[in-house]
Amino acid sequence: MGKIIRACLIVMLLVVSAAVIAGCGGSGSKPDAAKTKDILTVAMGSDAKSLDPQGSRDIFSNQINRQIYDTLLVMDEASNKIVPALAESYKKIDDLTYEFKLRKGVKFHNGEIFKASDVKFTFERAITPAGASIGSLVSNIDVGGIKVVDDYTIIIKLKTPYPGFLAVLSADNLSMLNEKAVKSAGKDYGQNPVGTGKYKFVSWKRGNQIALTRFDDYYGGKSKIKDVVIRIIPEGTNRVIELESGGVDIALDVTTNDVKRVEENKGLQLFRVIDNSVTYMGFNAGKKPFDDIRVRQAFSYAIDTKSVVESAWRGVGKPATGMVAPNLIYADNSLKQHEYNPEKARQLLKEAGYASGLKLEIWTNDRKERIDMAQIMQNMLKEVGVEVEIKVFEWGAYFEKTGKGEHSMFLMSWTVSINDPDQILDPLFNSKNLGAAGNRAFYSNPKVDALIVKAKAMDDGDAKKQAYQEIQQIIMADLPYLPLLNGEQVIGAKKNVKGFKASPGAVHNLFNVSFE
Repeated sequence: MGKIIRACLIVMLLVVSAAVIAGCGGSGSKPDAAKTKDILTVAMGSDAKSLDPQGSRDIFSNQINRQIYDTLLVMDEASNKIVPALAESYKKIDDLTYEFKLRKGVKFHNGEIFKASDVKFTFERAITPAGASIGSLVSNIDVGGIKVVDDYTIIIKLKTPYPGFLAVLSADNLSMLNEKAVKSAGKDYGQNPVGTGKYKFVSWKRGNQIALTRFDDYYGGKSKIKDVVIRIIPEGTNRVIELESGGVDIALDVTTNDVKRVEENKGLQLFRVIDNSVTYMGFNAGKKPFDDIRVRQAFSYAIDTKSVVESAWRGVGKPATGMVAPNLIYADNSLKQHEYNPEKARQLLKEAGYASGLKLEIWTNDRKERIDMAQIMQNMLKEVGVEVEIKVFEWGAYFEKTGKGEHSMFLMSWTVSINDPDQILDPLFNSKNLGAAGNRAFYSNPKVDALIVKAKAMDDGDAKKQAYQEIQQIIMADLPYLPLLNGEQVIGAKKNVKGFKASPGAVHNLFNVSFE
């Protein structure tokens, strides 16, 4: 009898143990697996320069800042219309004056409530040297005309009429700042950002990664992913290798060499959209030899831009004919480049006093396609007696050095996030923005300056179009920059990534991203 009881007990224990094991290995495994996929890892080609939106206008900084901050208004890319964000509503009182009603109950990441005083502080700071890199965005604001009516109402007055003002308020660089956080951090604010955005800052290992986490009190609801890690992986192929191996979920800026590789991988997906950028070669017109227009013209004849783009980019983007992207309003798409003519180039160099040739440096950052472009142009320029040395820089050093005017020639791109040509023409061509504020060609033409001011103040219509197109014609004749490429956003992602949408403004919102 005792043996029977012991046998029954053993059987019962085995059954219970099996049930427990089955429970651990069955339904319980799914929630655990789901929990492990609450981190989105994104590969980016260069580190941010500053997480202070007023500290830099580079695309890598803006990519991070888009997740941390909010603006008063946003541009809806589907309709191309301005819609409310932190400003719940707005009205135009007269040609110079705008009133904004702010959304109530919005919190900053430090727990402070967003109020009109923060808006006032943001604009006032942008007009000071602290906001020098975004000076062209706020140059038309009358700092004395910013009036706080109450905690949730603010009036902003302009110096001159500017119909594009509301669009400017959607620019990432005019994201709203918390006065207390900025003043508390002082000069270190760019490494300790505090916004109202969907993700809040956790840590930044320079040159390695930036970590963000979901802001549970975000006014627009919780993001679908809890944590975001942006890994800095400069080499394009390494970004794709990490994507294939599962080291990252999204790889920004898939290089031309890797497009087919991503397309053919059944575990990956590719996003492509023509963006609002132009890649160009800039000439430092503030010093010899490029202070002579004949030298700039000679280089434009010596370089076969179509061949450069086709060889270096191989089907990504298209050759540019002007400095304003063709899909932007008022772009002059009738403009043409100089025909490739080495003989004409040699003649112009001779007239400029360089018959025996030139020795120069061309600077670029470490993006492969730009290095390829530099090498192709190096060979073309050699044919007309110009010896070129290529110097490659890490992005932060490159941005700083070109801002100081230490270069002769440089390769760079400019992306416009809102449909307004002023957002490239003012920073790159207005003489008040020489150097770090955008005009790294150190170009100055009083007629262009006057036309920029005139066009900015005009209402939409034929006269405004004519003014903007006249600017484009003048700068293509003066050639402080040689336009090369109208860009394309090419982004790879794991197949299980859902809700991602590539932006033609080249700054991508991660708020709606989730895992399947």
